[in-house]
Amino acid sequence: MLPSEEAFAAAVSALDIKNQDKVIVYDGKGFFSAPRVWWMFRVFGHNKVWVLDGGLPQWRASGFDLGSANPDDAVVKSKTANKAVERVYNGELTNTITFKTEFQPHLYWTLEKVAHNVAAKNYQQVDARSKGRFDGVAPEPREGVRSGHIPGSRCVPFPEMFDGAPRLLSADELRKKFQQAGISLDHPIVVSCGSGVTACILALGLYRIGKHDVPVYDGSWTEWEAQSDSDYPKATATAA
Repeated sequence: MLPSEEAFAAAVSALDIKNQDKVIVYDGKGFFSAPRVWWMFRVFGHNKVWVLDGGLPQWRASGFDLGSANPDDAVVKSKTANKAVERVYNGELTNTITFKTEFQPHLYWTLEKVAHNVAAKNYQQVDARSKGRFDGVAPEPREGVRSGHIPGSRCVPFPEMFDGAPRLLSADELRKKFQQAGISLDHPIVVSCGSGVTACILALGLYRIGKHDVPVYDGSWTEWEAQSDSDYPKATATAA
């Protein structure tokens, strides 16, 4: 789930990232978490952020130099950031927060917003999970969570955003993927997944084709499924 503004600012400040900095995020193994970090920076008002296409493996494969810093330094910085977040949530005052946030609510959807949209149908709901989980025929990775989907959703599994490298597909190829799934790129879209991580990959793909204001339903299917069926209906391939 999205941290509070103060917690995010504390973590980023502990990493010595400043508001004027340009931030590049990448995964150690291709594509997975980096788009989530990219989205979080944008949610908190920092638009000078990019994702390294293909992550560290593609950087290596392209023959670019690697840093020679001690890996332990990164571990120390990570622990420092975690401690800063803990201090915020424990209510401890800190004078080390230097990063300024500006929350962008249009990029962040709650359970209530999604429930309203199920009835109003103003936004197209797109789910990044596998087709099996979406259809309710494959299990969820979290114990006790049923599979299925939010009524009215369409499924675009997040691996479809990539080529075999993996790198993000071209803009034309991405457009085809969404259009083939029955999604109109001329109308608003909100994305979700299991827990708000891989939905950000769809948001990144949509950003590449010019849809820069796609919100992520942060609680995603895990939150929706946990609610009462009468108030928050669920759908499967056999029960719409």
